This record gives sequence, structure tokens and C-alpha cells, in this order.
Amino acid sequence: MGRTLCLVLDAEGARDTHLALLNRQDPDQYYSVYRDTQACGLADAGPFIFILDNSDDDRVNALLETPQRNWGWLASIAQGERLELLKHWRERLIIGFRPNQALYRFHDNRVLSRALRHLPEDLLPAYLGPAISVCYWQGEGWQVTANPVPGHYAVPEHPAWLRIPAPATQAAEIRRTNAHRYLLDQHLQAYMALAEQQDPEAWLDEQLALVDAWGWVEPAQLAFLFAQRLTGPGAIPAERWQARPDETPGAHFERLYREAAFWQGDAPL
Repeated sequence: MGRTLCLVLDAEGARDTHLALLNRQDPDQYYSVYRDTQACGLADAGPFIFILDNSDDDRVNALLETPQRNWGWLASIAQGERLELLKHWRERLIIGFRPNQALYRFHDNRVLSRALRHLPEDLLPAYLGPAISVCYWQGEGWQVTANPVPGHYAVPEHPAWLRIPAPATQAAEIRRTNAHRYLLDQHLQAYMALAEQQDPEAWLDEQLALVDAWGWVEPAQLAFLFAQRLTGPGAIPAERWQARPDETPGAHFERLYREAAFWQGDAPL
């Protein structure tokens, strides 16, 4: 069809294929996306874009036979657009503002799949840019998505692909990891003492199950629960911890917060 086939590869996740392609490709046939960006320190481990002249390449076939490794995805572009594809993703690489910046893992087929599953068709061009179509493994099979209007687009002020909710399992794991880091940072000694008596991971899961049951989602609510359970066990009688009938999550938290202050002698009930 007169198009150029590109392989967007996770260099770190497909190390053998990455090295094999580097050794056999001409220097003008591949690009490190992170090079010449704020993430240049990760250039060798980050995503690469390889131009494929032979779709029957055994190295590519090996990738196609192992899609569950989540090594990346394929893109079709017009001839002469390779540098535009590189520029497109470099412009979308860094998200957030200093000091709270992160890398957008566009090269992960799971990230791409989730974005394409949620984005309406009219927002696809700003996301896919010069790519005419993309081919990716979406967990159960291969999927091809066509870009209705390939071209060059500025990054929107509020990119829609950054507002896509994470899968429930991923969100739960992120929350659990953040809670663990918080406890190590704010309650290290008490957390270590707890670990001498019981499994700290099981304890943490129990606390997170409680806040789920109570509908507590604010960081201050989790911080309060952790502090009470670790540094002030028994400060509030056990029977008073449970939510009352028709008590909202906010009212439940405020009641326990006041009671904790009372039992600690810091405020009247």
C-alpha cells in the first residue's frame, strides 16, 4: 500500500529483540524516543521506533508469536513521516509539571489499548498523530484501529488520554503500594513493631478493606485510620468504629475523628 511499517518496541521489556534489531538495522532505521528529551538518561532502556522493510522478518515474527509479553505495538505511516511520528510521541512523553512529572508509557500496548478503547473517534487524530493505523495486542487478541485523519496535531491543553481511568485491579495495587510507602515514611517504628507481631501485608489489606466498606476515599481519612490503628490502638472502643445506620462516609469519619480527640484528651466529645 506504499506505507511504512513501524515497530514501537519496549527496549527494556524485549531486550533480546531490541539488541538484535540494533545490530542488524541501519542507523537511520531506528530511533530512541527518549533521546534528546528530558528523559535522555533512560534513552537506552526506553521505547524505540524501528522501521521495518520486511514484514516477514523472523525477529518480528518472534514478537508476534509472544504478544502476552506486552512488548509494544505496530504502526503504519505514510512514507517520509518517520520523524513526524517520533516528534509526535516526544511531545506527549512528559506529563504533569515540575516537580510532579511522569513519563507516559505510550509504548506499552496495554496503555495504548486502554486509551483507544475509551477515546471517541474524533479524538483519535490528536492521539495517534501521523499513524494511519495501529495494530496491538489488547489482552485477548490482535486489534487494528484506523486513524480517521492522520496528521500533525498540537498536544491539547487537557489531553483526553490522560483522563482515562485505570483498571480496578491496577488502581487497587497503586493504592496499596502508596499506602505501604506512606506507612514506611510516616510510621516506620510502629509499622516495624507491628511486623514483629503479624504479617504487615495482611494487616494493610485488612485496613484497606475497611475503608472500602466504609466508603472512605480521601487521603486524610486513610491517614487517620492508619495512625489510630498503629499508634493508638484501643483509643476508640472497637464497637464504635463501625458506621451507624444511614451514616454517610463523611459523617462517619468526622464522628470517629472527634472521638479519637476525646479519648486522647485533646477535645470534648
